[in-house]
Amino acid sequence: MAVINILEKIVWDNLGDVIKRKAGACDCDICRADMAAYALNHLKPRYVATSKGETFSKAAYLDNQLYMTVIVALTEAVEVVSAKPRHEGK
Repeated sequence: MAVINILEKIVWDNLGDVIKRKAGACDCDICRADMAAYALNHLKPRYVATSKGETFSKAAYLDNQLYMTVIVALTEAVEVVSAKPRHEGK
């Protein structure tokens, strides 16, 4: 059994859509990882240790306010990383 932060999946599931809305945002693996890390560092983690706990916690994030909190964190992450990408040549 592993302990996981269910927000990681939610962040990764929504990152691509947020990147598409930002003109000029880089979609490379380095920038995507930086964006996900930035967003996760600005969100309260939701750790679970069982599959039942994971299902319960994911259901809680269907709430519009919680979903919007994730989208806001991702939007900020895309803005910040796009302004100063860590990779060379872009």
